[in-house]
Order: sequence, then structure tokens, then C-alpha cells
Amino acid sequence: MKLYKEKKNNLIVLVAFAASFSLVIAVCLGIGDRTELVSAAGFSSENVVAAIAEDVDNAMIEVSSYIPEEETDTQLVEVEEAASELTLTPFTVNAYAESIPMYASTTVNVRTGAGTDYQKVGKVSWGTPVTVTGVTDNGWFEVNYKDSTAYIKGDYLMDRIPGVPYLFVGDSRTVQLQQAVGSTDKAFIAKVGEGYNYFKDTAIPAITNNAGYGTAMIINFGVNDLSNASKYVKLVNDNIDSWISAGMTVYYSSVTPVGSSASVTNSQIESFNSTLQNGLDSRVIWIDSYSYLKQTGFSSNDGLHYSLDTYRNLYAYYMSVIAQ
Repeated sequence: MKLYKEKKNNLIVLVAFAASFSLVIAVCLGIGDRTELVSAAGFSSENVVAAIAEDVDNAMIEVSSYIPEEETDTQLVEVEEAASELTLTPFTVNAYAESIPMYASTTVNVRTGAGTDYQKVGKVSWGTPVTVTGVTDNGWFEVNYKDSTAYIKGDYLMDRIPGVPYLFVGDSRTVQLQQAVGSTDKAFIAKVGEGYNYFKDTAIPAITNNAGYGTAMIINFGVNDLSNASKYVKLVNDNIDSWISAGMTVYYSSVTPVGSSASVTNSQIESFNSTLQNGLDSRVIWIDSYSYLKQTGFSSNDGLHYSLDTYRNLYAYYMSVIAQ
């Protein structure tokens, strides 16, 4: 009898514990589809154990299905953080009431948005007419490109047909510069062995036929007649007003150094360069290509003319000065 009571008491404890444990699991894990709570008195011990087993199985299913969700959330955060590092430049567009024609002042990229972080969709070359439909708050133009909306940086479009981007005027060194770099977007007015008289009588009249709005003109005369420094100063200063009015930017490249076998000396060249640099109108931008080649070195077979690689390096230096 005593044993029976002990078993009965143990069973009651077990049932109570099982019922409590079942309810705790159901509440804490939020599992099961039961919409009604019942007391332990309504269950047999077998029902309670079965319910516990069912709830535990369901809990394991819920937990196993929840782990991937946590990993997905973590991956999503990582993707969002990566995306935030690649945030594109925001912009707004002020649309024009009517589209207007403009022209590319150089070869320039066309992009999907108003910023260099947007994808390139193509290019337009110097002088290409472009239909502009608006302007952005950060200085880009909205354009119609291949029947789609695209964007070009405002610095590279102008409202009139531009002159050739680069015009080089000079002597035999300019002729050889053309041979080294080509003339796709460049014009050359140059002749071997010429100097002041060619510049005055032939080159200056030809400049207006080759240059215009947006043209960067680089002059490089003097090595053949270093004694005419003052004449060069006067000739350039007499024409600077008309060149500036036409929309050109005027550069004078110093006479570059010679080797030991040349018929002139670097001392003579330095004197010529000093006279020009000090006497030219302040609107003429001086390019100290003499110092550049003295510092970087040059290759010359006759002391006067350079290798193609040297001319290419000199051209790259010109472009870096113009870009600044």
C-alpha cells in the first residue's frame, strides 16, 4: 500500500512536471498551433509525455528553420554595408522647356548618371552635336544619347561649334611632334627650318582657319632664329587680343634644349626663353618645356631633333600643363 502511494505520488509529480515543462516550452518558444490552454488534470501521463515529445520535435524544427534566417539577415547586412560603400552620387535635374543643341569640346564619356561613379554607356568625340534636355545641380548636362537619357559633364559641352582642341604652331620640332603623336584631334601649322618670318606671314593667317572657341594653341618657335626674341614677343602680343576673343587659350612653349652637336647652345636658348617669358602678355601661358626635358632627359641623334619617344613625353607634358 505504501509502495502504491509512493508510485502514485511520483506519477503525480511526473505529470505536474511534464505539464509545466510542456507549457513552459510552448510559451517560451512560441510554438504549436494550440489556441487553448488546458490544465494537467485533463491529460494522462502518456498524453503528457507524448505532448512533450511532440513539442520538443516541433521546437527542433522551428530552431533548425530559424538558423538560416539568422545567416540570411547577416548576409543582408553585409550586402547593405557593401552597397553603402558604393553609393552613387545623388543629383537632381532641372529640365529645359525645350532641348538645346550643344557640342563636345573634346572626346568625353557619356554616363548613366551625373557623376564619374556611374556606368559609361559610350563616348562622343570632339565637335559632335549633342541634344541637351536639362542640367543637374552638380554641373552635368542631361542629354539624349541613342534614344536614351544619359549625362555628360558640363565642362565638355559648349553652345557653339568648337575649334580644334589642340593647335600646334612651330618649326621642324613641331613637324616631328605631329609624326610622333598623330593628328586625330589636333591641327599643326609647322614647317621645317622656319622661324619668325614664317610665323608672321604664313602661320598667323592660318591660325584663324584652324582654331576657334575652346582651342588650346601651343606655339614653339625660336630655335632657328634665337636672335629674334623681341620680335616674337611683339608679334604674339599684337595678336593676343584677337586670339582670346576667338575663344582660344594661348600657350608658348619654351625652346627646348639641344645636345652638344647642335649649331646653337643651351645658353643662347636660355637667354631667348628668358626674354619671351618676361615680355609676353600675361594672358599667354608659359610652358617651361626646357626645364622639363633638362630634368627628365631626351634622346637626339643630331643634337637638335628628338626621338619619337622624347616627342611623346613632351606631348604628355603639354597635356598635363593644359589640364591644370
